[in-house]
Amino acid sequence: MTIQHTVVFRLIHAPGSAEEADFLDSARTTLAAIPGVTDFTVRRQVSPKSTFTHGFSMVFADQAAYDAYNAHPRHVDFVQGQWVPQVAEFQELDFVA
Repeated sequence: MTIQHTVVFRLIHAPGSAEEADFLDSARTTLAAIPGVTDFTVRRQVSPKSTFTHGFSMVFADQAAYDAYNAHPRHVDFVQGQWVPQVAEFQELDFVA
């Protein structure tokens, strides 16, 4: 059973700013490189019906791979060092088929 982990969010940075680009680039290089992460995607949200501006999506082969990702030091460091100080609001959704 694969798990698609998604998170939508809004940054504290202005759209199109260097800080926004740095955050997204760091997420791509850091999170996508963690073992077990497949199909890592960064998207810009364009609907006026939502305050969220971006989304990350990734797929895990199973619950064990997802749990290992959550506990991985690079993920923990990214969350504490970048996510917490730079994300204004977010929502996570995890899907199985």
